[in-house]
Amino acid sequence: MNTKSRKLHLSIKNIFKKHGLSYNHAKICADALIHAELVDAPSHGLSRLKMYCDRIKKKLINPQPKIKIKKISKSITHIDANNSIGFVVANIGIKKAISNAKKTGIGLVAIKNSGHYGLSGYYAEQAVKKNLIAMCFTNAPPAIAPHGAKKSLFGTNPICFGTPIASKVPFILDTSVSVINRGKIRVAARTGKKIPDGVALDKFGKPTTDAKKALAGVQLPIAGFRGSGLAWMVDILSGVLTGGNHGGKVKDPFDDFSGPQNIGHLFIVIKPNLFVGNYNQRIKENIKRIKKLPRIKGVKEILYPGQSKSRRYKKNINKEIKIPPNVAKDLKKLI
Repeated sequence: MNTKSRKLHLSIKNIFKKHGLSYNHAKICADALIHAELVDAPSHGLSRLKMYCDRIKKKLINPQPKIKIKKISKSITHIDANNSIGFVVANIGIKKAISNAKKTGIGLVAIKNSGHYGLSGYYAEQAVKKNLIAMCFTNAPPAIAPHGAKKSLFGTNPICFGTPIASKVPFILDTSVSVINRGKIRVAARTGKKIPDGVALDKFGKPTTDAKKALAGVQLPIAGFRGSGLAWMVDILSGVLTGGNHGGKVKDPFDDFSGPQNIGHLFIVIKPNLFVGNYNQRIKENIKRIKKLPRIKGVKEILYPGQSKSRRYKKNINKEIKIPPNVAKDLKKLI
């Protein structure tokens, strides 16, 4: 990072410390927010800082949680986050899943009583860098209506998968089950920008490009009823299974201050050579074969998931992070 970005990182860390987090926990949070900005995901970056601080002030996020780690077996761990900020317990959870996988071949970690943890790919990448396969699931506040329903209930519930491919650029698929993630709509609402056609309906069920109307209405899932089904699957895996809130009970972190979110996370980490000893060779062949396919007009290269993000990170790492005026105003008040 350049000097200004390092200063920004220090400011964020100090803001979290000011709100009661320990030095190590504040650093974990600052690292995650800066990373989101560097991969051009501002919807999961500094625009959320005020929200985290507001929830700490209202005692809905515990700045000094007593996190309980329960060993189910050598492979399986259940964590009670005690209303920790999501970044902190997710960092503990993915590291535990990695440790379990290294010992037994597979690590399964379920987390309850957590909060928003940022980008799922941020955690999957930690496992991939240790030459492990990772899957990450987390649920979110209501945004998507189940197929056939009028009212939103499922969150945008991201699905994330990562695998080592014997390359410095890991394969990381990190996607919400909505056409665009809710954070992007929130950013558009704050900055007065339009959202694309075909991503949301207003509260009357009519298509809208107005971000504020979209937030009051419902977001559309990818692939129609299939996307709705995937959202349901993630709600079960990260909510029902873990002990977290589910079925529309996850509270909106920006608008609902009636209680903690109790979000659930699920991390599954696997040794890639469990079944075949030449996984690295096979995955390289797989990617090579796909990237060599004939391309449609206008496409210079067939990219695998994670390549675009890696290129954005390299492009931005030595640049100054651009902070929108409204976010800069929030930062100034928090400092």
